[in-house]
Amino acid sequence: MTPATRPKDIGTRGETAVVNFLRENGFPHAERRALAGSLDLGDILVTAGVIAEVKAGVAAETASDGQVVEWLAETERERVHANAAVGLLVTKRRGKGHGNAGQWWAHLRLGDLRALLAGIGDLGRAEARIAVRLTLADAVRLLRSAGYGEPLP
Repeated sequence: MTPATRPKDIGTRGETAVVNFLRENGFPHAERRALAGSLDLGDILVTAGVIAEVKAGVAAETASDGQVVEWLAETERERVHANAAVGLLVTKRRGKGHGNAGQWWAHLRLGDLRALLAGIGDLGRAEARIAVRLTLADAVRLLRSAGYGEPLP
């Protein structure tokens, strides 16, 4: 593997791990998205109305709070470009390999979490700028409880 392709390979591997987890956990049509330049639509279409941005390299494992806030802003831009209701930022956790993507972190803004919990789409409030972190597995359960993907058993 050449150094020039390594970041792309890391990203592909991380996105694939997340898609595989999603497909096995109620989102059978989750798919990686093609790059779209300045109007990027997110790395993954989780389901209609939900996109995900994935960070899977060492930078993700060691990201500062400030870096997560920057990535959440990127995710929000991609959510808007995709005309989606929810945007998740998924970051790989140190010690949690690609087979354990459900244990990676899923970050979203408090306003998105409120909307999921309340079943409403109003994200214009001040709390929409506060970051929340939970595992991808918990985020998937929350999304399914809010009516996205396949119903929970």
